[in-house]
Amino acid sequence: MTTTLETATIDTPAGGFWLAARDGALVAAEFAERVPHRLSRLEARFGPLELRDAADPAGAASALRRFLSGDLNALEAVPLDAGGTPFQRDVWAALREIPAGTTATYADLAARVGRPAAVRAVGGANGANPVAVFVPCHRVVGKDGLRGYAGGLERKEWLLAHEATATRT
Repeated sequence: MTTTLETATIDTPAGGFWLAARDGALVAAEFAERVPHRLSRLEARFGPLELRDAADPAGAASALRRFLSGDLNALEAVPLDAGGTPFQRDVWAALREIPAGTTATYADLAARVGRPAAVRAVGGANGANPVAVFVPCHRVVGKDGLRGYAGGLERKEWLLAHEATATRT
């Protein structure tokens, strides 16, 4: 059986951003050059895929545009179906609790999920996040500053600066 995903690519100041939804919930959000990687993960999760262009999959495109215009709470209303293990889902839920315009360390996040010694596992769950920006993995930094980001450090810096600026207005 083929799974149909509604998709759209949104132009952002940080580059093209791809969205995919299934049954009214966002299942993937990635910077455009990472789409082949994400599609292989989605195929592993759902089986064969059919991609259909959509104007606003799961309301994510309009929410992303509002976020980019300064409404930092806009992404919270988008229904998500990120999949993942129970541990990953716990980490992703904790990521959504980090306020826009702020950061937390991997150690902070490990403590938030009740596993203070699991800093590396938290980093792995953070890196496996299939719905970037909507689950704000860019808000996690190392204890000594910015660390890797699948979309690139310059995008992580841009996202953090955007949120910091928008929260001051």
